[in-house]
Amino acid sequence: MNDDVRNIVLGLIAAGISASLGWLARTYFWRRRLRRKQAFFGMPGNSECLLVVNRDAGGDGAVHRHDVFALLELSALVKDCSAHAQIVSHDTAHQGFGERTEFCVGGPGSNRRMAAHLQSLLPGVKINTGPEPGPDRAAFQVGSERYRLEAGTSEHVLLARLTGGQDARPVFLLCGQRAITNQAASRYLIRNYEKLHRRHRGGSFVLLLKVVNSQAYGPDVVELVGDVTRAAQAPLPTAPPASHRATG
Repeated sequence: MNDDVRNIVLGLIAAGISASLGWLARTYFWRRRLRRKQAFFGMPGNSECLLVVNRDAGGDGAVHRHDVFALLELSALVKDCSAHAQIVSHDTAHQGFGERTEFCVGGPGSNRRMAAHLQSLLPGVKINTGPEPGPDRAAFQVGSERYRLEAGTSEHVLLARLTGGQDARPVFLLCGQRAITNQAASRYLIRNYEKLHRRHRGGSFVLLLKVVNSQAYGPDVVELVGDVTRAAQAPLPTAPPASHRATG
């Protein structure tokens, strides 16, 4: 074997080793990221989760198209975690929580299970579900603060991850003032889960988000108003709440 042939063989061997090491490194980091995602969402491989479907608050029982989009995005997330989703209607989900991860979509006016979760898990949250027109229609009260709806301009949504214990699977609440805010919350959750996992160390949290100018930008422009976990989990104060409009 002359020097040229030897150099070619050694080059091929080096290239093969480099390709193998690169493939192993990519596989390792991909699996580590997948494990982090599965841990945050409480969905190990081949596990089951619930997608609780609401109804269109102004319709005849159908699901609003933005809520359908949110459910489709959440279904893709479940598939990415190698888990399986069971879709149930809000008025037929007569079961506890903690055994399976749950994604509950919609406000308490269109989702009975969401209303039950808010009452049991977030006593510091009150949402005006009355049909009467006025500035406080669909307004959120979180602790001593009130957040009003300005349709198409400034709309709010609560995004929560709640757990009942160390081994319990989480419940995710996507509770918005309008259906488009539920879709905005699902996108925010999927895009920012790694940051949320690091910040909250896999524990419970309640975030208040604001969807800005949805009539122009749809569900894509979302601002974090703040972490309202403490206020949402404490009983409501007796003093009148302060109102917030465009600034949240």
